[in-house]
Amino acid sequence: MADQEEEDLRMALRMSMQHSPPEPKRSKPRDAPPGSPADSSKESPEAKNRRMQRELMAAAAERRMLPSRTATPMAGVRSGSALQVDKKEGELGAEEVTWGKELSEEEAKQLFSMVFGNEVSKDILAQWTNQGIRFSSDPETSMGLVQHEGGPCGVLAALQAYVLKHIFFPNELGSVTQNLGSRRLSTGECVASNNFPSLTEDAKARALVRSMVEVLFLCGDGKSVVVATLNVITHNVEAEDSLREEIIAKSLDGLSIESAPDLQKILRVETYTSQESAFQILQQLIPFFQSRMGAMLFLISALLSRGLDSVQADRDDPSLPLVTAPFGHASQEIVNLLLCGQAVPNVFDGRMDLGGGMFLKGIFRNVEVGFLTLLESLNFCKVGQFLKCPKWPIWVVGSESHYTVIFSLDTTVQDENELEERESQVRKAFDAQDQSGGGGFISVEGFHQVLRDTNIKLTPEKIDHLCNTGFIVWSEFWQVILDLDKSLGGLKDSSGLMGKKVFDLYHFNGIAKSDLNGSHITIGGETPVQRPRLTKLRVSVPPRWTPEEFMADVAVSSASGGNESGGKETEAKPEPSQHAPLVDCIRTRWPRATCNWVGDHPSIV
Repeated sequence: MADQEEEDLRMALRMSMQHSPPEPKRSKPRDAPPGSPADSSKESPEAKNRRMQRELMAAAAERRMLPSRTATPMAGVRSGSALQVDKKEGELGAEEVTWGKELSEEEAKQLFSMVFGNEVSKDILAQWTNQGIRFSSDPETSMGLVQHEGGPCGVLAALQAYVLKHIFFPNELGSVTQNLGSRRLSTGECVASNNFPSLTEDAKARALVRSMVEVLFLCGDGKSVVVATLNVITHNVEAEDSLREEIIAKSLDGLSIESAPDLQKILRVETYTSQESAFQILQQLIPFFQSRMGAMLFLISALLSRGLDSVQADRDDPSLPLVTAPFGHASQEIVNLLLCGQAVPNVFDGRMDLGGGMFLKGIFRNVEVGFLTLLESLNFCKVGQFLKCPKWPIWVVGSESHYTVIFSLDTTVQDENELEERESQVRKAFDAQDQSGGGGFISVEGFHQVLRDTNIKLTPEKIDHLCNTGFIVWSEFWQVILDLDKSLGGLKDSSGLMGKKVFDLYHFNGIAKSDLNGSHITIGGETPVQRPRLTKLRVSVPPRWTPEEFMADVAVSSASGGNESGGKETEAKPEPSQHAPLVDCIRTRWPRATCNWVGDHPSIV
């Protein structure tokens, strides 16, 4: 009986690991009970249940065997790319890994040195080898990637931005997304729902893989990608994900990466030139990226897709490691690589010529998702329009020590309203006649040309008043435009809103912290729940007037008791504005924006 059960266990496990059921052994015929693998075509419901039980028993047997390995996962490495598998595992259906190729010794050395430098601490290595790419299990933050280690936040936040794009704004990605039934959105279409708990696991998984494909092809300049994975024992891709994840996790027990030889030993890479093939392989390998090595594997895949020499050429100082000391944070070069496909260190547009053949490299292309930083509000840098105005309303937010994400579900938040468009048009016409080298004034002749170009109709008295000094100053002309009715080409807004925009932004901080304001504040009434934070902000943006005119408008509004409707029914008094460092970041994109939220202030650290 024991021999019979062992044979059934072996057969069941082979069935769960193979594309098709194995043929029954012919060298030793025996009477097969109804519903056994040898007679599956005539399987009754009861027999099917028995067979499923055997499969479960087989999986459990293998789980029990995994901790009993006497060697580390890499102890059996042989020449070539496969691990040796012991006889017992071979009998139970474990398959040798032959996927991918090994990096050369020189490539592994260059890669390790580029990422970590030559004097990296064990703490930093532990941060980067203990962070998987996994969605939050909390329903309210289920669309977000959860972070447990401090260092890899730049990788997770950049990938998170693309995941949000593919969840809420499904767009074309070659034939991959077409096969998944996605569609192109019309400009300005608001499609997303804030019912985050309703997102299915399947939808999130597709968004994650599509995001990985898009980022890697961006790094590969649209031509090819390199996918990195681990040379550990795995099984046929038909095995259930939960079983494969457990096997991979067990295989990683005790495994550490402390040097280039360690990296060379466990890493395997493969190149793909089509999005379809890359999508399919990443779907199959997703348990590796969900494992504790996931964030580092994705970074390595991006670096190899770009090419190690190209990455070094992108940088201003290639001697510094990409993971910064002493805390192991992802550098701006890593974030820029994932956002724009180049590992440039700066966030301004183009490049800055320092003279003498020296220059600094910034962002050279339009981007799908953008970047804002608290450092700009502190005047340490200037984010260019490429990153500040991405295609989709999603931004990675940088602070001194952490990366988070803000996003809107409305694609129109970046659109200029009617008054802003008119302001831009008038200002462009004025600047075209400005011969003062940026002094902000034009000649009388130039002024008349501006009136013709912009179809502005002023009374003769107003024209004479503006021209009485022989030149026209922009601030005076602009005040006239503000007081001129729209029907005459001005910007006087009868609604009283003066071009103000109001919209919602969401801030996601993936690092798991205690949340005292969420719907799941305690477990058993004692312990705060550790989960990512999602904060909804109501953002109000005044028009882009000059600071003096804005303050004058505020004074008028205050004097009128807050009635901005010009005699119309007054709206409910708005909540007083709130402040946090995130608001300073938002104001680098929308100057003088005010924000409100419920609960604790949104944290960018």
